[in-house]
Amino acid sequence: MQTPFYQYDLALLNETLNAAAAQAARYGYTIHYALKANANPALLKIISGAGFGADCVSGNEIKVALKNGFKPQGIVFAGVGKTDWEIEYAIEQNIQCIHCESVQEFQVIEQIAQKLNKTASIALRINPNVDANTHKSITTGLKENKFGMSAEEASLILNSANKYKNINLVGLHFHIGSQIMNMEVFKNLALEVNRIQERLQSKALPYLNLGGGLGIDYINPRINRIADFAGYFKTINQWLNPGKEQTIHFELGRSLVGQCGQLYTRVLYTKTTKSRNFAIVDAGMNALIRPALYGAIHRIENISKIEYPTIATYDVVGPICETTDCFGEQVNLPNTERGDLLVIHSCGAYAESMASDYNLRERPKSVFNHSGLALLPKH
Repeated sequence: MQTPFYQYDLALLNETLNAAAAQAARYGYTIHYALKANANPALLKIISGAGFGADCVSGNEIKVALKNGFKPQGIVFAGVGKTDWEIEYAIEQNIQCIHCESVQEFQVIEQIAQKLNKTASIALRINPNVDANTHKSITTGLKENKFGMSAEEASLILNSANKYKNINLVGLHFHIGSQIMNMEVFKNLALEVNRIQERLQSKALPYLNLGGGLGIDYINPRINRIADFAGYFKTINQWLNPGKEQTIHFELGRSLVGQCGQLYTRVLYTKTTKSRNFAIVDAGMNALIRPALYGAIHRIENISKIEYPTIATYDVVGPICETTDCFGEQVNLPNTERGDLLVIHSCGAYAESMASDYNLRERPKSVFNHSGLALLPKH
């Protein structure tokens, strides 16, 4: 098959969904899949079929979610910059709720709902000022971040909610970041949510959403194929003190789909300079931009020589006219040659969904593996 391409292991996806659902069910928790991680229709149909809700951050994501089997009552709509048409569309579709990020947004939603003669269900997104201990570009819960409102602003809305006839204020929403591996962070979030709920006296509200953020193992994806859902939900359950009637919701993306996707790419050229060996591949940063954006690390293997000893280090780079078009520096590989097939692991999340046609390069196509067996290289 022509490279580059994404391959999705659907057996692993189903195994991951089952693991997440089983652990959430122990505590009566609800999971909404974050479409921003990957909106490939084949994956969405499997995820919606498994009974998950959807976490959307644009009007088009809501449309795609509905088209691929997610029920309106399981869709939540987040995002710091919702346009009027997106808000209107969300209200018209009778989704579960809109996560409101500011006082002004609350007023806009109320005006649109009034114009439509409908009631909009809203959860207030509060910025808890909790450090996620993750990359600064994917930290969302510190006071200097653009997301959410302060507890003081939320209090003003809660105290005046009864006068808004077209608003149904259902609860609170929190989100502090992504790719979080330290369970202590989720403990800190739960404790801060407890403090905020006591302060706002919001435990009578039926809806409480703690966001997502659970990370995956990018270093050892073959060993740790499934995220630590057991530890994640256990930590929240141990430290969170919700109201008796509150339903607890989560927005998971990367942890559900991250490990089921791989990017396959073929070596075009090898080059040795005075200081480096380069393996120049046919995939570019337009297919996987995370290393360029965040310095993200992905495990890379030469599967044309899977049983060969590792004898050299290479910078694995793409063809795009940017120095940051690099998938890995000083990667340990066997002696690598033109035509060898490389696999970049853990590309199920934020690879295809962030792809572009930069340099007018075609976006990689997707193939689906139902058996759980790795694709074999073709020479």
